[in-house]
Amino acid sequence: MSRAWRARAAWCLVAAWLACVPFATHAQVETLSKDPRLLELAGWQDAPLRPWRTRNAFTRRSLGPGELAGPRGFIEANRARYQADVDYACRRPALARWFDLHLARIGAAPDCPAALPFVLAAPDDASPLLQLDPARVYEVDYLLAEGNDAAMSRWGHSMLRVVVCAPARAPGPDCRLDLGEHLVLSFRAFVDDVQVSSWRGLTGSYPSRLFVLPLTQVVAEYTQVELRGLRSIPLQLSREEIRLLLQRAALVHWSYDGRYAFIGNNCAVETARLLQAGVPRLADMKLMSITPTGLLRRLRRHGVVDHDVTTDRQEAVRLGYYFEAADAHQQALYGVARDTLGLAWPKAGDWLALPAARRADHFAQADLRSTAALLVLEQLALRRIQAGARDRLKRRIPAPGRAAARDNLGLEAVLTQPAALLAGDGYGIPQPAELGGLAQKSAELAARWRRQRNELLVLARQWLPDGQAAELEGTEANLRALDERLRRLAPGTNGEESH
Repeated sequence: MSRAWRARAAWCLVAAWLACVPFATHAQVETLSKDPRLLELAGWQDAPLRPWRTRNAFTRRSLGPGELAGPRGFIEANRARYQADVDYACRRPALARWFDLHLARIGAAPDCPAALPFVLAAPDDASPLLQLDPARVYEVDYLLAEGNDAAMSRWGHSMLRVVVCAPARAPGPDCRLDLGEHLVLSFRAFVDDVQVSSWRGLTGSYPSRLFVLPLTQVVAEYTQVELRGLRSIPLQLSREEIRLLLQRAALVHWSYDGRYAFIGNNCAVETARLLQAGVPRLADMKLMSITPTGLLRRLRRHGVVDHDVTTDRQEAVRLGYYFEAADAHQQALYGVARDTLGLAWPKAGDWLALPAARRADHFAQADLRSTAALLVLEQLALRRIQAGARDRLKRRIPAPGRAAARDNLGLEAVLTQPAALLAGDGYGIPQPAELGGLAQKSAELAARWRRQRNELLVLARQWLPDGQAAELEGTEANLRALDERLRRLAPGTNGEESH
């Protein structure tokens, strides 16, 4: 065969190979697009009570509508970015690992930042921006708020507790003492209207987002205001699995904007998805449940929690695995005042249900110890009245206040959907270059939100029914009176019990 013929034959082989590449690529994409793990990571997730998967709700910080249209478009868009963007593994870590298994990586893996960015949903500190290094996390617990008689709370609430160690402490059991460092990952409905609608909650009309909250706030919210206990049960996860779970939580936090539905897309469903997508070992376990207690049973059945550390209630409270509802503590405090003052009402709840003026009638006879007990009870009464007032205003806010309430809700919406804080067309978990100035911007926004919220609460007093407004003012007056009496009675003063 002549050299010319050999060259022509070689070019024909190359042309034939090139012609086959698109078909091979198309077939590969078609196959990979049906991979259950890819569908879970991409956002087409399992749905309870129905055989089909959810729509893709990872609409924030995405690569555009092409990747959200369907699994094939998702693979094509992400494969190109995976091969071209050295930071892809930092922005979408779990998907990068999935592509590593199915495609040859071009170049070395990037050196990603150790810390993961989150934005606290209740920014009482200077800046809500938080950088969480998974190396500082000792354990992750399944955190279950027990149910109560309220219709929407009867089945409890599923959350994850992140046991973060104090900066100077190495990960270990003592980290469970660092309660001020611990965080809670909680899927909640964001009420984006000035008036709450139970129907919207049932039908999926409210956004569902992953809130990041301080544990201390969550404990106060459930145990003191709602009088619900909290069970905190460690998940059996390795150090590496904790890192992977927190990476997934960061991606969900910045990208996910789902719809809350009381039955089909509630806290238990969302928490199960986070665990299965974040921890590969859990991916094939049947964890999906529509109730928080059902999810706990499934976690126990699969050995993800191997024992219930809350069985011995007294020991669980001592070790921080159980946070008691405040009603038992309230009863103990009330017992001090009842025995000293000869109060006729047997239970703390009966005392707190009295009008503020009736409670005040008994303050003058209280000694130091019973005054201190009454002061704490009055603080609890104020929290309860404030919660009731907020709930009433959520359900019926007068027209003059709706504009201010909507403005405040708009600020809160940004703080609970942190992607809105960032400019540009970035995708996935934000990288350091994108976070420049975010700490200051989020702090200013949070300060504005707090200021407007406080102004709105002051303004809202005039919208309360006369009886509720009077109780609020009366309880505040009781607190001032008890505080003053406690100062007079305290040792070292000129009060009647001075020594």
